[in-house]
Amino acid sequence: MASVLLYTSPGCPDCAAVRRYLNQHHIEFTERDVTQPGVADEAKSRYGVRVAPITVIDNVPIWGTFADQKAELDTHFDV
Repeated sequence: MASVLLYTSPGCPDCAAVRRYLNQHHIEFTERDVTQPGVADEAKSRYGVRVAPITVIDNVPIWGTFADQKAELDTHFDV
C-alpha cells in the first residue's frame, strides 16, 4: 500500500473532501495541519507548496482543489 500524507487546514472544504475520499476507499493516511507551527513551512520546503490540501503519495505531491486532485487519486488507487 502506498504511503499517503495529507496536509490540511481546519474548515477547508477541499481538505475535508480529500479526507472523505481517502476514508471511503479505506486508504490509510497521515494528516498534518498546516496551521500548526512549522507545518506549512515543512510542506513548502519539501514539496514547494504551502496551501492545503496537499496529498503526498509515496513522496509525490498533488495539490489543488479536490476536483483537481480526484482524477489522479482515482488513477493512483485504481478506483
